[in-house]
Amino acid sequence: MNSVLRFFRDPALGSIEPRGFKVFTERTLDGIEALRELPDEMRFEMQVVSSVLPFRVNQYVIDELIDWSRVPDDPMFQLTFPQRGMLETEAFERMAEMHKRGAERGEIATLARALRARLNPHPAGQMELNRPRNSDGQVVDGLQHKYRETVLFFPSQGQTCHSYCTFCFRWAQFVGDKALRIASSETEHMLGYLRAHGDVSDLLLTGGDPMVMKTRNLAQYLEPLLGPEYDHVRTVRIGTKALSFWPYRFVTDNDADDLLRLLERLVDAGKNVAVMAHYNHWRELDTPIAKVAIRRLRETGATIRSQGPLLAQINDRADDWARLWRDQVALGIHPYYMFVERDTGARHYFEVPLARAWEIYRDAMQSVSGLSRTARGPSMSAGPGKVEIQGVTEVQGEKVFVLRFLQGRNPDWVQRPFFARFDPQATWFDQLKPAFGDDRFFFENEYTAMLARPGAAA
Repeated sequence: MNSVLRFFRDPALGSIEPRGFKVFTERTLDGIEALRELPDEMRFEMQVVSSVLPFRVNQYVIDELIDWSRVPDDPMFQLTFPQRGMLETEAFERMAEMHKRGAERGEIATLARALRARLNPHPAGQMELNRPRNSDGQVVDGLQHKYRETVLFFPSQGQTCHSYCTFCFRWAQFVGDKALRIASSETEHMLGYLRAHGDVSDLLLTGGDPMVMKTRNLAQYLEPLLGPEYDHVRTVRIGTKALSFWPYRFVTDNDADDLLRLLERLVDAGKNVAVMAHYNHWRELDTPIAKVAIRRLRETGATIRSQGPLLAQINDRADDWARLWRDQVALGIHPYYMFVERDTGARHYFEVPLARAWEIYRDAMQSVSGLSRTARGPSMSAGPGKVEIQGVTEVQGEKVFVLRFLQGRNPDWVQRPFFARFDPQATWFDQLKPAFGDDRFFFENEYTAMLARPGAAA
């Protein structure tokens, strides 16, 4: 098929014209026409916050996903545009003062770096425990290996997104600080590591968003996996928000057909291609072009699995999750994870108490059919592993959270139920205490020993 696709003809929609990609960042925020209707104070607050937290939005999101009559309460507006509450009060006031007095960009950047350092840029041991080492003890750049079967690869060309999510736990990838960024353009680093680790069955390309790359760049990482020396890598996962923020990537972009043929080749060769689609609200599925993109992607033989965190201001209602999962199943997407907002970035703005998160998950599950109940959660991607809240109950007269590992740094921890004292205010795993008077959770001694060995990997 011709890789230059000038329009796409859909049986239901007719001709779909290609759309030029137009993006706005912190430096061009004033150029967004829709913001001109907002109060000057709100626009100033956006400028202040975007000096610290990364901001990037494209015209498709502005035109098609945001209901501007509901701003600032619209969930897609909250998902993509900076709000004053995303910075702690003292941090906001310090940065606002600099803007008011017209400080130089270098002075603003210095303060921004200092403020970002407080925001836990790499949570859950990403830098200390997840980075694997080669046989010489050197860190393998651009890789993370937390769980035995799965290796994460951060291709350098994919360390941005079509738009940025305001809650993103990987915000440190986007602020231009090389010391915080995880990435590699060395294909052989990734391939050599896979050849040396026959117990790895899953490769996850992540970012950022690998789907921002041109297909020819993506192919240099994926096509070598067709060789027999990578037969043990049975699943190729690609983490992406493109189905939401730029569905034209799969329909009318110049190399959209080349991308789909690449995925088809992997599927035809026996690889399970899993597109890990990040969704936060049902409105992301609601545009005609999004539905066409999903259908085209599924026609390659790839599966689409959805995941996303529970977020105050955006999707902290059971009805929103129930509709999201029902709509996804109707479109052939498999609900996979409901996450808890991670302890990084603007977490104080988005976090929901764990007890409330479990109630939302339970109520949403009660409202959908069995095909939508594949979503696991609420799940915390914490240092020791993925910890799921299975429920709240009473045991021996004590109210407790029932927990289990869905993934663990030690596979022996997986699926073992354990208990934490009920705390209605807790929002993250490290705020929980063992139940029944125990001093430590069952895994803590082993995990503490891992922390004492920097560079340890799965």
